[in-house]
Amino acid sequence: MESLGNKLRTVREAKGLGYDYISHETNISAKYLEALEREDFSGFPGEPYILGFLKNYGEYLGIDTGELLSLYRSLKIQEQPVPVEQLLRDPSPAPQIVKIIAVVLILLILAGGGFFWYYRLPRKPVAAPAAARKAAEYVLNSDSLEKRMYPGDTILITEGADSYKLVFSGLSDAVTITTPSGPVMLDLGQETNVDLNNDGVTELRIIASDFVKNDGAQGALLRFEQAPPPQAAAVAVPDVSPDTGTSRDASTVIFSSPNAYPFTLQASFQGYCLFRYEIISERDRQGRNEQYYQRSEEISIPAQNGIRLGISNAQAVKLQVIGGGRTVPLDIGGPGEVVAADIRWVKDDDGRYRLVLARLD
Repeated sequence: MESLGNKLRTVREAKGLGYDYISHETNISAKYLEALEREDFSGFPGEPYILGFLKNYGEYLGIDTGELLSLYRSLKIQEQPVPVEQLLRDPSPAPQIVKIIAVVLILLILAGGGFFWYYRLPRKPVAAPAAARKAAEYVLNSDSLEKRMYPGDTILITEGADSYKLVFSGLSDAVTITTPSGPVMLDLGQETNVDLNNDGVTELRIIASDFVKNDGAQGALLRFEQAPPPQAAAVAVPDVSPDTGTSRDASTVIFSSPNAYPFTLQASFQGYCLFRYEIISERDRQGRNEQYYQRSEEISIPAQNGIRLGISNAQAVKLQVIGGGRTVPLDIGGPGEVVAADIRWVKDDDGRYRLVLARLD
């Protein structure tokens, strides 16, 4: 079987790539790239860094990351020393046989005494089993409804003259809800939009606020919200901020308002990702924040004027902006794509403010 280091080196050399070039593209130091190919992990700060760098390096080279992680685990197993006991000759079985016989005799004596006292105890009436819970039915009569629901519970949604029934059908690592447009799954704290009548317009938003994984008896706290009427499509704003290094290509408008107001960027990570952000134009919050995040981790970043982002793998993070009573999801890039972008307020010639997502050159 080809070793981990040889596989990385062979693919890199076949593509004609050098360490410095790959380091610039992936934000992974060249010394760590060389260490991965030498299978020398002693210089890494910890195993999460090894796994994160290995996944990003493999994705950049187009190698199956699952195969790379399997090769790494095989290396770790081979490095573990063989216990000394396995290198010694097995002792004579005679003492072991004596010990086993003694233990069996003690257990028999204890069991006999236990049965004797058990049958002498007065009998208590056996409590009747608890009645099975009847599935609840709820109706969304207002803009929102929040209930702790259990598998089998249903909720009825009315849209105009039509009614739609949703069923809480299961709880494992995620909540499963069966809708007219198909089943949806929600992780803890996640939200999803539902098109009830398959007309291309979102009518309902569902948020999984609280639940314990694989414990249906605890249920899940679910929030159902009627979606507001669809907003106008995002428009392009050319030359949003040429003096700050932003791209001169079209930028996506997130919010438009007569006045700029504070907003929050929420990031939910779907896999290993190097995520860097910097608050723009706030004197008391200067400095860059950079960290590797793993699947299921989340962060919220409040800002007044803007945020500058650097992301090693755009597909590994889901972003949404919250402000002015609205939540807008952002499409930041594709799998393996390294992204640098600004989210910032800009003022147009007509005096209006627009919060835009602008890719950096």
